[in-house]
Amino acid sequence: MDITTREVLEFVRENDVKFVRLVFCDLFGFQKNIAIMPDELLAAFEDGISFDAHAIKGFRDITESDLFLFPVASTLAVLPWRPGPGRVVRFFCDIRNPDGTPFPRDTRNILRQAEERCDKMGYICKIGAKCEFYLFKNGEDGEPTDVTLDRGGYLDIQPLDKGENIRREICLTLEEMGIKPESSHHEEGPGQNEIDFRFSGALSCADNFLTFKTVVKAIAARNGLHASFMPKPLDKAPGSGAHVNISLTQNGSNVFKSKKDGHSNVAESFIAGILAKTPEMTLFLNPIANSYERFGKFDAPKYVSWSHQNRSQLVRIPAAEGQKVRMELRSPDPAINPYLAFALILSAGLDGVEKGMKLPEPLDIDLYSADGSVTKKLVKLPESLDEAINLAENSAFVKKVAGAELLDKYIKIKREESAAFADAEDKALFYKERYFDCV
Repeated sequence: MDITTREVLEFVRENDVKFVRLVFCDLFGFQKNIAIMPDELLAAFEDGISFDAHAIKGFRDITESDLFLFPVASTLAVLPWRPGPGRVVRFFCDIRNPDGTPFPRDTRNILRQAEERCDKMGYICKIGAKCEFYLFKNGEDGEPTDVTLDRGGYLDIQPLDKGENIRREICLTLEEMGIKPESSHHEEGPGQNEIDFRFSGALSCADNFLTFKTVVKAIAARNGLHASFMPKPLDKAPGSGAHVNISLTQNGSNVFKSKKDGHSNVAESFIAGILAKTPEMTLFLNPIANSYERFGKFDAPKYVSWSHQNRSQLVRIPAAEGQKVRMELRSPDPAINPYLAFALILSAGLDGVEKGMKLPEPLDIDLYSADGSVTKKLVKLPESLDEAINLAENSAFVKKVAGAELLDKYIKIKREESAAFADAEDKALFYKERYFDCV
């Protein structure tokens, strides 16, 4: 038993912890958990806690249904919104087979492997996510409605912005859990909000992303509201993105430079690798049928291109200096499994570095108003879930990162979803029934 585990057990004993949640993520980004009593925590660290993997979509069939959760001691967090007396703590978990080997469809482990590859190449990757969401009013029956909390717009304040106190409560809760929000504001859409949290390691950021969604939904519910991370919940309003900001450091120095300082070859190759593979990995960056309603509208990208500061591009380099210079990938949305998404993005960039890929010239124009003679030369992002499935299924890159076993399961389930969407007569109703409450 290492010192970290010992410290965790002491914390549980000394801080009136009554329930321990062991959390993991399914293939599609949905959190799952088992609650155990504190007396069982040592056994969980040493032997794991079993669960029925057959009941988790995409994990196992009924003939080999046992998997085990092993809590990761460093991910301990108290859930501040749970009522007392008695605290509730949470751990993210590794998933293992009965023989102790890693479960190949444990997406957290897939990201860990990508992060280890980055370390071996001599780089440290930091990721920061900017995640948007909508707040909707609940009806008298307590069920969510499609009426937004307010009619505010970008950076509005009260009385147009009625979400200020909710965002404040979310930020304070995140701080209590060790996650540092950097900024929060009302976004463009009515009832739409954004909270950005500080850069961290890739694995830590993915954990934080899931925690963030849980906190937002819990605080919204406590205030009689429904928080939706559906990419495009309102047809005539902006969609919600999950912009992924990435920086690389080597020997303590940021490989990304400001426009005036000129980019390093490593940074350019890293961006080139991501641009080259984005269409193939879009299924994992935009994983539901509703995701494709967002592209090409309200600052969401449509083409594979890059530029400085330009928000009409797939990749942009925001204005910044020194260690704050980074690239921003603007296509992902909040429906992602962050472990899979970050693993693919990071791996694509590292492939670009290893191959010395050349970055195409920046496209310093507004692509939403660009002439067809310009856009017809550009590669388009997939325009539907079905198109994204086909690209991922035939991608040697995706298969290498995610593994053939995971990819086959993921594709099978997503094809069923795509077929159900194609058969739906009322697409808006399909979105609402399938995604609105759960994403």
